[in-house]
Order: sequence, then structure tokens, then C-alpha cells
Amino acid sequence: MAMVDYFISTCKSSISSRGEFNVALSGGSSPKKLYEILASPGIKEQVEWEKINFFFGDERYVPADDPENNALMVKRALFDPINISASKIFPINTSLSPDEAAKEYSEKIATHFKNQKARFDLILLGLGDNSHTASLFPHTPVLTNKSATVKAVFLEEQNVYRITMTATLINQARHIAFLVYGQAKAEAVHHVLEDGPDPEKYPAQMIYPEDGELQWYLDETAASALKEELRKRTTVTKHLTGAGDNRHK
Repeated sequence: MAMVDYFISTCKSSISSRGEFNVALSGGSSPKKLYEILASPGIKEQVEWEKINFFFGDERYVPADDPENNALMVKRALFDPINISASKIFPINTSLSPDEAAKEYSEKIATHFKNQKARFDLILLGLGDNSHTASLFPHTPVLTNKSATVKAVFLEEQNVYRITMTATLINQARHIAFLVYGQAKAEAVHHVLEDGPDPEKYPAQMIYPEDGELQWYLDETAASALKEELRKRTTVTKHLTGAGDNRHK
């Protein structure tokens, strides 16, 4: 899988240059399969896990032991199988109020980066069928926040809170990668990549690193609504079918 190769090469480059790899992870079914592959025999040995610091681009406002919790999913798929030290994992504390959880996480990031500009080496992102990414949902106040921070977001339609990095914080990263699979995402991919700018309606359009690299990893069905010219310039991968499947085209 192309995304596995990209994760490993970016990790190695970051460790070689700066001695560590700061990555922000995403929830969702496609990233889960990525994490399972990274934890599989023959792949996990290629990574210096003790030099990676794991953060999260967003989190559902649910208890840490809730099946919907992103950090719990990654714990089961990646952290536990590889026995990652708790000191290297930075989850969002959802036992606090939404605003307090966001503030604490922003402070945690600032402390980790020694109060310098927070530049993650890699931020992994998914894409919702409404073109949201992280927890940057259409027509929510967080979209207008220009600070590089973490904010609480209330989704009225779902009557739930989310905690998310702002687009500004995400865009400071050295590398950003979207991992998007499935026919259900094809229309959203088309809107984000081919429609005119409308970030209030298609928030993923806000993601473009100010001084870094942006990659899109799509399967053929997710890319099916793109014009042929753009499909040729987009990394189209085989759908993840199991550990060790790293084929791509």
C-alpha cells in the first residue's frame, strides 16, 4: 500500500533530520487498516517506534473507553500490538468539559513543541461524505478560527461535541496526507479537488500546508468522480484488503 510506504519513509526522514517523528493520527475505518498493517510482521520492524510521538487531529467527545473514541481504536489497532510506551501517546482528555479538553490539548501541544511553532512531521486525515476533515464540519464556527490551536465544536444536527485541530494548526505541518476509500466518498473528493473554493461548504478545501507537502491517497472508487487528468496526478491505491497488502498503482 502506498500510504504505508509514505508513512515509513516520512518517519525515517524525520528521525534522520530531527531525531523524532511527531505524527497526528486520524480515526476511521481506512486509517484503522493502515495502523493494523503498520503493526504487522515484516512491516513493524521497519519503524523506530520509540522515536515517534503520537497525537490526534481530532476526537469525538466520548469517554476514553467508548468504542467511538479514536484513541481507543488506535490503541487496539497499533499501540497495544507494538507495545508503544504511554509516554509517547498524547490522547485528548475527554473527561474534561469540551472547552477545557480543547484548551488542555492545545497547551499539551505547545509544551511538546517547547512553545515554538507547532509543526507536526505528518498529519493523517480522512474525509467525510460531507467534505469535512478532522472535525472541521461545514458551516461551523471553527472554520473561521485563524489561530493554530485546538477547539471544541458542537454539531447541532448530531447533538454532539467534537475536539479538533484548527485548519491553521494542521496547515503548519511538514506533511499532510488524506487517506480516502470507497464510492461513498467519491462525490466529496470531487467537490474538494475540482469545485471552486467554498470552504464553508467543503471544509477539506482549507487544508493546504503553508510550507509543506500535501498528498491524497485514494482507491479507485473514491477517485471515480474526478476528471481523468486529475486522476492521473492523484495517488490511487488498491483498497486495503489485509495486513501486508502494500500494492499500489
